[in-house]
Amino acid sequence: MKALQQIIQRVAENPSRPWALATLVQTEGSTYRKPGARLLVDSDGGTLGVLSGGCLEEEIGRHGRDVIANAAPVLLSFDTKRLYGCDGQLKILVEPLPAAEPNGNLITEIGRLLRNREVCRVRTCFEGDTLGSELLASDALLAEQRGILIDTVPLPVRLLPFGTGPEIEPLTQLAGNLGWLVEHFGHPSELAEDFHPDAQTAAIVMTHNFGRDLLALDRLLPLQLRYVGLLGPRKRHAELLARLSEYRSLDFNLDGGTLFAPAGLDIGSEAPEEIALSIVSEVAAVLSERRGGFLRERKSDTHTTVAAASGEAA
Repeated sequence: MKALQQIIQRVAENPSRPWALATLVQTEGSTYRKPGARLLVDSDGGTLGVLSGGCLEEEIGRHGRDVIANAAPVLLSFDTKRLYGCDGQLKILVEPLPAAEPNGNLITEIGRLLRNREVCRVRTCFEGDTLGSELLASDALLAEQRGILIDTVPLPVRLLPFGTGPEIEPLTQLAGNLGWLVEHFGHPSELAEDFHPDAQTAAIVMTHNFGRDLLALDRLLPLQLRYVGLLGPRKRHAELLARLSEYRSLDFNLDGGTLFAPAGLDIGSEAPEEIALSIVSEVAAVLSERRGGFLRERKSDTHTTVAAASGEAA
């Protein structure tokens, strides 16, 4: 997600420049990125973003330079096992991206939708006579077709930390490095009454004050976010929920995964930086529908989420 945000920023900062946009449209076997990943190429062949582990970007840049000059898209195919010893095959569409001035382009429109927290769907045709990408209406219904990638661009994670403790700064830095949007609240009353969350919104309560934690939970739990984290020991969490239940019916899904208390993955955290790493990792796992375990223990590919009978990812 951060790479796409950087691409959006680069295009916005240089509205008079034409570009080439490279989109990973199809993969087989082991690949570094998934379909929908994008890379920007400038007129000198320079690239922004990654579609591989670094082995393909230079060649994509050369093709992108030609695409800008000729104003014609091209579909590239790579067999990384034959070329680099990695067991994967990729198809990458490189298409012209006109200057953003005066009417905008695909990337500026994606940026606008993401800023407004709106659904963003991109249709990329990589086979046939008309190659290229276009935005789709959020309610457009399309049948699956050969040679066409329909990509729903995920909203950037929006993290809502509540508190002023020592964990806030490293938490904000880590989240920012991931391209997440951080909206910090020193006091729960700062959260707007008409706040509207979405599926990529998560919150972490870490005020180190019983009353403010109680007020934050009172505001957050009814929103039914996919992740609400609460810092502190289990006994304190039980006391908070017991007090909250005295004046609010706790009829939301606390035990099934909505409330994470104590917050964070079990990595032996003690220092504020370690606690922040633990929490950010847990948020990322929850929003990706993963369990946060060791990759070496997975029985399926790392890019595949499989619901087992127990409800855990395989």
